[in-house]
Amino acid sequence: MSRSEEITQQFEAISFRILQNSRNELYLNMRFLDLALSSLEFRVTTELSGIGTDGFALFVHPKVLADLYEQDRKLVNRIYLHTVYHCLFRHLLKTGKYPERLWNISCDMAVETLMDGMNYRCVRMGGNRYRMNWQERLQKERKVLTAEGICHYLMQAGLPEYELRRLETEYGIDDHSLWPKAEPPGSPPPPQMEVLQNKWQDVSEKTQTEMETFAKEVSQGAGDLLEEMQVANRERYDYRSFLRKFAVMKEEMQVDPDTFDYVFYSYGLSLYGNMPLIEPQEYKEVHKIEEFVIVIDVSMSCSGELVRTFLEQTYAVLTESQSYLRKVNIRILQCDEQVRADQKITSQKELKDYMEHFELMGNGGTDFRPAFDYVNQLIEQKELLHLKGMLYFTDGYGTFPKRRPPYDVAFVFMEEDYTDAAVPPWAIKLILQKEDLEENTEFQTDRQFIWEEDQK
Repeated sequence: MSRSEEITQQFEAISFRILQNSRNELYLNMRFLDLALSSLEFRVTTELSGIGTDGFALFVHPKVLADLYEQDRKLVNRIYLHTVYHCLFRHLLKTGKYPERLWNISCDMAVETLMDGMNYRCVRMGGNRYRMNWQERLQKERKVLTAEGICHYLMQAGLPEYELRRLETEYGIDDHSLWPKAEPPGSPPPPQMEVLQNKWQDVSEKTQTEMETFAKEVSQGAGDLLEEMQVANRERYDYRSFLRKFAVMKEEMQVDPDTFDYVFYSYGLSLYGNMPLIEPQEYKEVHKIEEFVIVIDVSMSCSGELVRTFLEQTYAVLTESQSYLRKVNIRILQCDEQVRADQKITSQKELKDYMEHFELMGNGGTDFRPAFDYVNQLIEQKELLHLKGMLYFTDGYGTFPKRRPPYDVAFVFMEEDYTDAAVPPWAIKLILQKEDLEENTEFQTDRQFIWEEDQK
């Protein structure tokens, strides 16, 4: 064995020992991260300029690691935990959705801010005013600082180049070059991406369960980790698909090409000249929205801007010709402790006029029962004949009805104002993100739609 090979092996042995000690120290303080901490193999390499991960292993440059350890072993603990958090939140699997540079900065800011809020000696270090100012600035916009929320803020802020470089220097402590590259739009994800997604989805969900149950007391010093994991692990649903759950089977006047037989049509023309034996049907059975109710919580705790954003996105979906019948019966209620307004919508024109002249009424307390009583009266008065469900946009602070109504109900919460409100067991709880409404209209839900069985 040559001298250089011997030195290389010594560096590798030292690096492995440093990483093992770091993992043990993190585990002793945060036992709920046991599975996550042991999910990355250790790889020593000189081809990487620093320390990073590809989701399968933790790659370290031996000299960089040794310098960090010599300076302060807490720095090793932090960069180890930093890379693990990237994996837990699947940051490295979401490349391509946002501008690459801003996404990298946002991911680093999210995990570093999370560690700054932890009350564990193994990672706690003296804070600086720059980080504190940014944390206060971001928390004015969002209660839970996810990478997606931070990136959305940075995209709107339009920061100058020197500020972006300062953020990269302050928060960018690991190397992201090993993260999977974004695939071209429309192309299927490679098998490696699916393996990584399944792996870390499972680790993240098990870690969340551990924090919520057995390690609940131990995890109290973890800051906002549990809340961020709850956000990351929620399932997402396309908003258009969600609204289609209110659809009913109806006949609409339009040509139905699916039931048209071109053989008989062509045979009739060839036999008689100008007389087909069969013509297209003039009516087609379609699943479209006919009736549903939207209730807007206009209490003082609900932001008028968020209400408008929610209604505008709902309007955008409903005005698509594929979404609803030409004649509809949509009721838009405004309610706090009583019903303040009831707008009946029967056409696209009426919906457009309502949105152009929309005004919030109310600002009282929150009580959900009056809206349900009012809708029940509309059903008794035959104003609503085929009601499939109700959307209730609210902050969640109010009195719920005790009995389940004869239609499905979804309580919709804005994520930035959302605290884990307990809804009745018969209701659906949906949590939406502001950027989802503005960009790709995806909802998040805590459980499967109960009306999916009805559609079957």
